[in-house]
Amino acid sequence: MPVVVPAMTPATAAKGPAAAQNVAGSTQAALNALQAMKAANDEVLKQQAATLLKLDEMEKAANEIRIYTKRG
Repeated sequence: MPVVVPAMTPATAAKGPAAAQNVAGSTQAALNALQAMKAANDEVLKQQAATLLKLDEMEKAANEIRIYTKRG
């Protein structure tokens, strides 16, 4: 049995300066939210880079310990 879906009616565009201000305000709010997310993401990336450096240093130290234990 075929499924009948009614056609979508076009959205009516809000007219007037208040509507334009709402659109601009929501766009500005979205932009601010994206900038806050980017700042938080940059902070996470910095923390991850610092962790990777520490892990590299620990790996080098572990390799040195392995070398010294094989000699002794």
